[in-house]
Amino acid sequence: MASFKIEGGHKLKGTITPQGAKNEVLQILCAVLLTPEKVTINNVPDIIDVNKLIFILGELGVKVEKLSSNAYSFQADELNLEYLESDDFKRDGSSLRGSIMIVGPLLARFGKGYIPKPGGDKIGRRRLDTHFEGFIRLGAKFRYNKEDKFYGVEAEELFGTDMLLDEASVTGTANILMASVLATGTTKIYNAACEPYIQQLCKMLNSMGADITGVGSNLLTINGVDSLGGCEHRVLPDMIEIGSWIGVAVMTRSELTIKDVSWENLGQIPNVFRKLGIQFEKRGDDIYIPEQESYEIQNYIDGSVLTVADAPWPGFTPDLLSIVLVIATQAKGTVLIHQKMFESRLFFVDKLIDMGAKVILCDPHRATVIGMNFESSLKATKMTSPDIRAGISLLIAALSATGTSIINNIEQIDRGYENIEARLKSIGAKIERIE
Repeated sequence: MASFKIEGGHKLKGTITPQGAKNEVLQILCAVLLTPEKVTINNVPDIIDVNKLIFILGELGVKVEKLSSNAYSFQADELNLEYLESDDFKRDGSSLRGSIMIVGPLLARFGKGYIPKPGGDKIGRRRLDTHFEGFIRLGAKFRYNKEDKFYGVEAEELFGTDMLLDEASVTGTANILMASVLATGTTKIYNAACEPYIQQLCKMLNSMGADITGVGSNLLTINGVDSLGGCEHRVLPDMIEIGSWIGVAVMTRSELTIKDVSWENLGQIPNVFRKLGIQFEKRGDDIYIPEQESYEIQNYIDGSVLTVADAPWPGFTPDLLSIVLVIATQAKGTVLIHQKMFESRLFFVDKLIDMGAKVILCDPHRATVIGMNFESSLKATKMTSPDIRAGISLLIAALSATGTSIINNIEQIDRGYENIEARLKSIGAKIERIE
């Protein structure tokens, strides 16, 4: 198991270009299963979760061609559907939560889709009910093998219908959307997720010949079509990684430029960071962050303590709350972090407390952070990364800390961040990977 050794307390400087969005590309890769024609995808990040899904597609019989370091072509014209019922697939699919999204396209095109109970982050319960209830509404039969922890849906034909999702799940919306594009008739999805990732998937499907309206809203209308064709698609920059680099700059009091961030797709992210007192400029499509010795959290108008909470898009993404929490440890002022969507995502704060941060974990969903305004720096320590976002947050804390920190289980960070230590080194960080 690999580790990072980080010598903290160094100022950084330079330019970073964000990778393609992990949460978008996992959906886009599954959509290649909807057509026998060739699909080209650009700006694919080289990270563990994406590479695992590309491997699974290859095992399923998709012809995969790497065109450049971040571009691939896929052709799903001769699939080996027997792989879906193999022990190999049970092993490969269970290690990647994103593999759930192959079920919708396979159900739509071949009348059946199977998936082992998926793994992924240990951030609390992440139900699959939304996905399967959607498939059932479209006319599929559901079965679950308790012994093998194996889910399946089958249908001779899918029929359009109206449905209200019980939660605005991004992966659930994507899965149901991909199942319904080839269904007979019209499907309306109420309470659909409307994140830029879903908007990108809709644009891609429409370019393949689908008929989806309401893109960007929480009501998607899908008129089923007989078949889809090939297309070329470019993945957006990863907004979570962009927020992470802002955290790196602020906590190390460094000057940093983040290139090509797709400002129009950042939603509330800039506003939330400004509420923490962070200064940055929009320069074309770049973010410029000047060196800041101090930043002060804004209170509400009546003087009460600011709350930063996650919410479905266009609200603030839950994936950046752990970054906000770490940034707040060295702010001037106090903030309440309210993680509504996952009950275990704040449990990494005990590591920050060990480093000297003033954080009170109120309950599994809320933490109060009393900022130290850099009057007392965080202390280096040895820690383990529990999930992707907590992992990068602990890495940011270690970069700002006095002394040398060790972070174990960094495979969690590699799942979501491409070549992170080389990119940190390029802007002056003292970090090395220990195998």
